[in-house]
Amino acid sequence: MLPTDKSRLLPLLPTHPAGRAAVTCRYRCGDACSHEAPNTSDNPYFGDVVGQVLDRRKVLKAGAVVAVAGAGLGVVGSGTAAAAPAPAAPRTHPLGLDFEPVAPNDLDAVVVPTGYEQDVLIRWGDPILPGAPEFDFANQTAAAQSAQFGFNNDYCALVRVPGTRDRWLMVNNHEYTSESFMFLGWDADDPTREQFEIGLAAHGLSVVALDQDRRGRLAVRLDRHYNRRITMNTPFDVRGPAAGSDLLTTSADPDGVVVLGTMNNCSGGLTPWGTILSGEENVNQYFGNADAVTDPVARARLARYGFPAGTTERKWERFERRFDLARDANEANRFGWIVEIDPLEPGSNPVKHTALGRFKHEGANVIVARDGRVVAYMGDDERFEYLYKFVSDGKFKKGDGRFAREHNKKLLDTGTLYVARFTGDSPPEEIDGSGTLPADGEFDGSGEWIPLARNDRSFVDGMTAEEVYVFAREAGDAVGATKMDRPEDVEPSLKSGRMYAALTNNTQRGQAGREGATEVNPRVANKHGHVLELEERRGDNTGTRFSWRLMLVCGDPNSPDTYFAGYDKSQVSPISCPDNLAFDSAGNLWISTDGNALGHNDGLFAVPVAGRERGHVKQFLTVPAGAETCGPIIDDDHVLVSVQHPGEVDGASADNPLSHWPDGGDSQPRPSVVAVYRTR
Repeated sequence: MLPTDKSRLLPLLPTHPAGRAAVTCRYRCGDACSHEAPNTSDNPYFGDVVGQVLDRRKVLKAGAVVAVAGAGLGVVGSGTAAAAPAPAAPRTHPLGLDFEPVAPNDLDAVVVPTGYEQDVLIRWGDPILPGAPEFDFANQTAAAQSAQFGFNNDYCALVRVPGTRDRWLMVNNHEYTSESFMFLGWDADDPTREQFEIGLAAHGLSVVALDQDRRGRLAVRLDRHYNRRITMNTPFDVRGPAAGSDLLTTSADPDGVVVLGTMNNCSGGLTPWGTILSGEENVNQYFGNADAVTDPVARARLARYGFPAGTTERKWERFERRFDLARDANEANRFGWIVEIDPLEPGSNPVKHTALGRFKHEGANVIVARDGRVVAYMGDDERFEYLYKFVSDGKFKKGDGRFAREHNKKLLDTGTLYVARFTGDSPPEEIDGSGTLPADGEFDGSGEWIPLARNDRSFVDGMTAEEVYVFAREAGDAVGATKMDRPEDVEPSLKSGRMYAALTNNTQRGQAGREGATEVNPRVANKHGHVLELEERRGDNTGTRFSWRLMLVCGDPNSPDTYFAGYDKSQVSPISCPDNLAFDSAGNLWISTDGNALGHNDGLFAVPVAGRERGHVKQFLTVPAGAETCGPIIDDDHVLVSVQHPGEVDGASADNPLSHWPDGGDSQPRPSVVAVYRTR
């Protein structure tokens, strides 16, 4: 329910064009939204790439909306209630969506629907290793942070401990550090070595054991066997076709097979074999002096990935040579990968998978295709970048025995990497950039997955296979991939096999010298984003042909440029900047937002993807002002969300906190994981 204490409202402060605070842009992505997007390639307009128009009745209308079967979602109910968009046609809530939507707000609180309660499971700095000290904001050390929950938790996943019914391992990404919110008296021009080392330890991932009681409530366990911190000092094995490449060798690793650390881990995915895939995203901002690299090809490639000239925000290059590109330019190529962590084997080295390509990975999500091969879908989270998929050579083995798991953990080492090209089915003149629907009533069309490389074979003229994997953006440019509006989380539905992608926003679309509206990205100056639905031809996730449609065009439902799968817009919750995606056990899509450009706090939303309620967006919760909603888990017993960077608004800092969530009083804000439970 909504808190009534109006003193907990935070002021509305200046934000970047897409709605996020400027200070968040500085720390999270190196202020990418204030710079030109690095994709300057002249790819052809997507409507001209394939000279054909689909017969929509054959490809999309036939069976495109199929009733989703499945058990009800206990945490959000399965009862019925009147929810009538038209008085003459009362409807029942779909399975799992029996809740009253939360109203948009600006409160310094997590707000959940009536009939639900919430607990803070874990906060930045809470001990996770036995013997770790309690958090002391004013007296932090790198040694303590290495044994405590990291900063700015993002993706969250649960893996059941084998042989138990009530024990889980929770895995969390720690995307980035916001030093002015971490340290009193922070001097951006003169950070200390201890602050640098705390920053290294605050990045990475945490693995934390959870106990579940008879009521379904979760609690952290300081488990000596499973609990683990993965930081910027953890060794990672490099595997796949680019392992050992000259492009990955450095003075510290002349063989190019071991990388120290992982950084800017955003979203991720849980594999069918029980490991975690985590995406390294805005890694460019951590490396300084790209302008001092003398090789012109290397400099151009650094520019394509947005590596900055001169010094960085955090000044890490002052303390370790690996962050100084003037001393070792190849260090840049060792980050920007999908990494795999096995929480059930705490002594194992995590892996960087080169076969999945290098770019600004939001994450990777896997589905087992009909023939047993596994398919991973991925987005490159920057304006005008691309959607990718990987299809394994090997086939998935069922079972959770050691032999099957070890086999399955190698599936991402060999296979084919693809990039997406989209074609609209409407005349170009009907896509005018305003968001007005074309004459056929939908933004939709066809597309193809273009192969880039398979193992040691390149399909891109002028590039070796190793170059394709290390510089996947260049490969996408070369084959004419479709430029998208920040493709973030890409999630296949395990019920229907369809893929859903969050396109968060792109305020540069249609600006001078930039690509204008296309049917798959239909608005210029797109500040609210949209959600894409993609269906492989004949339901084969390993194929190269697909049909697509925009399920949601986000923003204010009262605005004519929004679309909610044809649902009555007067009945939906306003939604802006879709980011992470998840599915519940009934097949409903859940969407978390990042940078709400409607002037309210970010939140978590649910929407049916099939049936009469398809497109009926309902807001389930909101997070505190300045925070982002991340890493949702929608389980039958609970909903988990990562509340990232609470209180991170312009004008705030550790010396001037404008949020006191989650502890209240005069406490500092702390990124945390929140569990929500049904009480009625």
